[in-house]
Amino acid sequence: MAQNASAAALKALTDWWEEMGVEPNQAEIEAVLRASQASLIPAQAGTSGRSRDHSAPDPRRRGDERTSRRRQKNKSLEDWIAEAESLAAGAESLPALKAAIESFDGCPLKQLCEKTVVYDGTLGAPVMVLGEGPGGQEDRQGLPFVGKAGQLLDKMLAAIQLDRKTNTFISNVNYWRPPGNRNPEADELAVCRPFVNRMVDLAQPKIIIATGGVAAKSLLDTKTGIMRLRGSERPFETPAGTTVPLVPMFHPAYLLRRPQDKSRAWRDLLLVQARLKEMGVEM
Repeated sequence: MAQNASAAALKALTDWWEEMGVEPNQAEIEAVLRASQASLIPAQAGTSGRSRDHSAPDPRRRGDERTSRRRQKNKSLEDWIAEAESLAAGAESLPALKAAIESFDGCPLKQLCEKTVVYDGTLGAPVMVLGEGPGGQEDRQGLPFVGKAGQLLDKMLAAIQLDRKTNTFISNVNYWRPPGNRNPEADELAVCRPFVNRMVDLAQPKIIIATGGVAAKSLLDTKTGIMRLRGSERPFETPAGTTVPLVPMFHPAYLLRRPQDKSRAWRDLLLVQARLKEMGVEM
């Protein structure tokens, strides 16, 4: 129980750090969490059936988690990607795709999260914003970009007459919060990519804004950093042939830490606005 409390306290602390815009040492945090989880095993194994601690995890839930882990071990990354592709292809609408993503168990991050965070905003909007993945507030609410970074994003979009309630659709390239808000790893992004591609096919946006290096590099399949990617439009094409112009820009969380780069983000927003006007999109 003490280890559970320590893990909960550490999670609360990292959530608070996130709200304050502080970047914790993710490697140290994950090491502490792994050690805390490992230390629970002998204590649980030695618990007597005569006196059950009702604050301990439900044994049935632990059994479900063990079964889920066994299922994951029995499938390769390629198997999970193939399953994601099948689920994505079978979705004929954005709500159906959301349900498919929520049912998917191929990303190990899912077991560590409260909620699957798929999308928010206006279905069929001309603008699609794609970030790297949910943070603490997003995990709790089940919606993308609702923390401090999301509030800044809303202000940035409003500056060029964009609003998630009327003309903007918001999602991520990964649908589950990584521990300690670390960047999603390559395999975690890979199993989500079929859903991202299908989302673009179904939404048919006029333009995509990729916020942050993780999202931009993943979508464009490049190792080039966001400093060099931003400032210009790039082509994005799905395997189904949907082609959409993509504008990389800084992630709002980065701008909270480095407000001096907001002028660059403003120029990127003006680029988006100009392209939408060229396309005849009324704001």
